[in-house]
Amino acid sequence: MLVLFENEGQQPINQPVYLSSHNPSDVNCSHLLSLLPICRSKKKGLSAEEKRTRMMEIFFETKDVFQLKDMEKIAPREKGITAMSVKEVLQSLVDDGMVDSERIGTSNYFWAFPSKALHARKRKLETLSTQFSEGNEKKENLQQSIKRAKIGRHDTEERASLSKELASLQQQKEQLKAELEKYKECDPEVIEEIRQANKVAKDAANRWTDNIFAIKSWAKRKFGFEESKIDKNFGIPEDFDYID
Repeated sequence: MLVLFENEGQQPINQPVYLSSHNPSDVNCSHLLSLLPICRSKKKGLSAEEKRTRMMEIFFETKDVFQLKDMEKIAPREKGITAMSVKEVLQSLVDDGMVDSERIGTSNYFWAFPSKALHARKRKLETLSTQFSEGNEKKENLQQSIKRAKIGRHDTEERASLSKELASLQQQKEQLKAELEKYKECDPEVIEEIRQANKVAKDAANRWTDNIFAIKSWAKRKFGFEESKIDKNFGIPEDFDYID
């Protein structure tokens, strides 16, 4: 009998290989090679959903109340759930309302009964059924809206002609808008706006002229300066006056 090991230092695989001859050269190599995947393969772990399902089976089958330390012993032994993941899986079930939890004293207790799970599934089914019905109703309304929208929109010669005419008119509109923009300065409204702006500017300029004349008059009285010297020092032109 030839004994195969998965890896060095590990336990031998459970499948023995019997040799029909004491001569090693007589060993069926192809048969040995077929066993290599067995040697290399590892047991596939449980998915998160499988762990949740198996943990719920513990509650439903026993109809008992457990502490976390109890589940950390029972789940690996009876359902193949690793002890390290028990707390996380149990908390996810509590968060989803599938398992009840209550703190009594210093300990947390967990339980779940089939009757509650059944009612929860019924409520979920009713909610999904309502959503499904609403979805079907919306779908039907949309289909009806599409049908109504298609009325009178079939491709016909008349529709094609009107579409072409519309495109031409839209192009003419854009051309006219561009042409109108060129003569915008001659628009009476635009001219009136310019006139009003000029009046505001003229009034402002004359107010500052008043201010300058007032300062010149004050300087002449206060310091006895001649007007020509004031104009020269401050860059005031000789013909400085109000705007008519």
